[in-house]
Amino acid sequence: MTALIAVAHGSRDPRSSATVLRAVDVLRRRRPDLDVRVAFLDLTEPGVGHVVDAVVGDGHTHIVSVPLLLGKAFHAKVDLPELLAGARTRHRHVSIVQADVLGDDRLLIEAVRDRILDTGVALDDPTVGIALGAVGSSVSQANQRTRVVAQKLLAGTGWAGAVTCFATSVEPSPDDAVAHLRAMGATRIVVAPWFLAPGLLTDRIEAALSDRPDVLHADVIGAHPALAELVSRRYDSAVARSASVASAMVGTRVART
Repeated sequence: MTALIAVAHGSRDPRSSATVLRAVDVLRRRRPDLDVRVAFLDLTEPGVGHVVDAVVGDGHTHIVSVPLLLGKAFHAKVDLPELLAGARTRHRHVSIVQADVLGDDRLLIEAVRDRILDTGVALDDPTVGIALGAVGSSVSQANQRTRVVAQKLLAGTGWAGAVTCFATSVEPSPDDAVAHLRAMGATRIVVAPWFLAPGLLTDRIEAALSDRPDVLHADVIGAHPALAELVSRRYDSAVARSASVASAMVGTRVART
């Protein structure tokens, strides 16, 4: 049995880790063929290195780390690779592979759309406007990719519009997004978090609109079945990619002999 380590961001907010654990339980039920563990990059225990050591101690020699991250930023490009590199140094006989981030995959778009519908609005209601609440980044390209998520969310619906707003200082703010949606003709606004779990930033978005009782707040993605399916696919892709690389290396060695 191969080990899958689902690596989440981590948060001081206990709701965040509790939500991640529930989501990973869904994954375990979907993939009983895997030994699924949870690790966190920061602020929450257990850390990645500790979990890798525990998995190796249980006899695993093949590990796939799947980042539960929506963007390919510093955590995915630097933090996690460095942690896994350290683990490979400690356990040279173990194959440790990092899978791709979750990104703006269609499955997550569908999960957010489901959370919106859970608030009671209809998919074909032209009075509905969606404010997609996201983190915000110092990298403008990352913010633009998140803005595109709102348009993907809008596709195939009858809603008046969808606008990405940010919890940090990036524009537009939640208030600005609501104003923009009303200018587009929306009279029913739903704030949809582009977050896997609740925490300080989702609270900040809600607080920014706390004086608007007519604004609905959808739930985070959380333990939606689509998240488990996507993590499973990221794992399978990483395994296939690793096997392809190994096969190519064997072919190269044979050609040289």
